[in-house]
Amino acid sequence: MLSAILFDLDGTLVNTDPLHFLTWQDVLKKFGMSFDHEWYNQHISGRTNLEIIQDILPQLSLEEGLHLAEAKEARFRESVNQLEPVPGLLNLLNWVESQALKKAVVTNAPGKNAQFMLAALQLTEVFPLVVLAEDAPPGKPDPAPYLLALECLQVKSNEVIVFEDSPSGIRSAVAAGLYTIGVVSNHQPEYLAQLGTKMVIKDFTEPKLWDLLNSI
Repeated sequence: MLSAILFDLDGTLVNTDPLHFLTWQDVLKKFGMSFDHEWYNQHISGRTNLEIIQDILPQLSLEEGLHLAEAKEARFRESVNQLEPVPGLLNLLNWVESQALKKAVVTNAPGKNAQFMLAALQLTEVFPLVVLAEDAPPGKPDPAPYLLALECLQVKSNEVIVFEDSPSGIRSAVAAGLYTIGVVSNHQPEYLAQLGTKMVIKDFTEPKLWDLLNSI
């Protein structure tokens, strides 16, 4: 029995990866770093800021790393003009509501970013539960954030569908024993399929997704 649907935020509810890519490029220029999308996908996409900075800038102290992360996210929020939900999302959320299913956002995004994006999408009231990496360290790809979401919603792992776009998020959900659907935003569908997803979709309008939901 399906009891809940869980969503990642960046790249799943809204395709913010292109903007994050440009913001990271700008921030890391002063460290003499330049990179392409492939490097970004491997070293940055879907990971927590602290993990990213400790990995690519190990010379920074913890305090310096946290300051850089805060500066990067402030610049990201300042650069956002308008956010649009991934196609089909609002229809899916209406379906979730009609089925009286529980729902939550589970994200590695910093709290200020999560609040900002949900407000911009007018979804703050839609998601009363938002689980952040800081709520369940060390965050994705560890299963802790999804396990916490199950606990908060009081649902079992076999009663849940998860939508995720990043390798770290997919690994987190799969490790928590959840039925995981990959959403193509910044990674190739073939790659997402190799990570343990049950299905890969380009967005929430895909007929095969609705065939699944209508069969439940």
